[in-house]
Amino acid sequence: MEKIRRRVNTFLSEQGMFHGDISISETCAVFQSEMDKGLAGKKSSLAMLPTYIETEEELPRDKAVIVMDAGGTNFRVATVVFRQSGQTEITNFKNYPMPGITAEVGKEEFFGTMAGYVRDLAEKSGSVGFCFSYPIEMFPSKDGRALYFSKEIKAPKAAGQMIGENMGRALKLLGISDLKHFVLLNDTVATLLAGRAEASGRKFDSYIGFILGTGTNTAYVEQNKNIKKAKDLDPDKGQIVNVESGGFGKAPRGKIDKAFDAASVSPGVNVFEKMISGAYIGPLCLVTALSAAKAGLFSTATAERLAGISVATSKDISNFLSCPEGGDDPLSLALAGASEDDATTLYCLVDALVERAAKLTAVNLSSVSLKSGKGLNPCRPICIVAEGTTFYRLKSLQQKIEYYLKQYLVDKKHVYYEIVNVKDATLIGAAIAGLTN
Repeated sequence: MEKIRRRVNTFLSEQGMFHGDISISETCAVFQSEMDKGLAGKKSSLAMLPTYIETEEELPRDKAVIVMDAGGTNFRVATVVFRQSGQTEITNFKNYPMPGITAEVGKEEFFGTMAGYVRDLAEKSGSVGFCFSYPIEMFPSKDGRALYFSKEIKAPKAAGQMIGENMGRALKLLGISDLKHFVLLNDTVATLLAGRAEASGRKFDSYIGFILGTGTNTAYVEQNKNIKKAKDLDPDKGQIVNVESGGFGKAPRGKIDKAFDAASVSPGVNVFEKMISGAYIGPLCLVTALSAAKAGLFSTATAERLAGISVATSKDISNFLSCPEGGDDPLSLALAGASEDDATTLYCLVDALVERAAKLTAVNLSSVSLKSGKGLNPCRPICIVAEGTTFYRLKSLQQKIEYYLKQYLVDKKHVYYEIVNVKDATLIGAAIAGLTN
């Protein structure tokens, strides 16, 4: 077993992909340097987008707010009330298809359809928290401009438009004349804010929103005085910054990473995401296994069966690690009748790539935690609100992430954190944004 592990690790090290060769402290220093550059408006792989959304305001109780959540192919609406008792009430919940999902729509139809979805709730509140999980440019007014839409949403004429402003106009056309105050935010920022509703009497020093699902992103609270690229900010206050951490371009990448990126539909874009997120970890494990087969790490028969696998998803990887022998995922099926050495080699290879993803995720979370300057008292840790199927469901990933966080962030840097999972995080976060900004 030890001989196989050494052989796998040597292969990965030669490829520049071995987790043991990554220095957390050195990579964190590079990550934080990119954060500083992004905040200063200098060239950086981290966008560091100001959101103008603050976290200091006390959360109003027993006051309704309308929430809207546009993400992927779904559009959700509801009303939310945070009770004095600490209970969160979500009512009038409805789920609709996003406009532009089945056919292209114009600007008026795009905003008019969304306004129609929320029309029945319009009298419930004058405040609207709108989680808009597509690329947006935020403004001090808390409104945002849609930059572009993913290929699932066909609404090119809505791109470049102010979301809240156009929603208000569309509601007026439906006969709703009272002006609504729209607060725009994305899902990562909403995830961060949701932590404020989950305190359960616990005092947190700050909050981080972290998503690791199909893709990945991070948001944290930064002091305005450090956001040098934004003008006219109150230096005594802070706001949430959207890191766009999937774009981190200076993580230690190997030969296979670079070839994998070059063959992707978006070469050079979100290269960090391609090392850790659910959309990529499965295919990356497969191409690494095929490279290992060419390097002679497997028997000829197993190498041929591995070459016959066309697709491997993150779910396949998780299933394989859970049941490597006898499972029904493509990797386990390729090992049917294979030697124990081949099965162990493939397991060690895949597990090592998950370990690397965990270590890099710990770099991301440690860098953001250290940059916040918070969490120095164990009585008031940083609340990391984590969302995403990859984070919670990829076999052993969360445990590995917390191992590295404990080893580096807590034991070396004496920064304390707590990871929480908030049900309906985007709705709750949008509600908090709408009530407090």
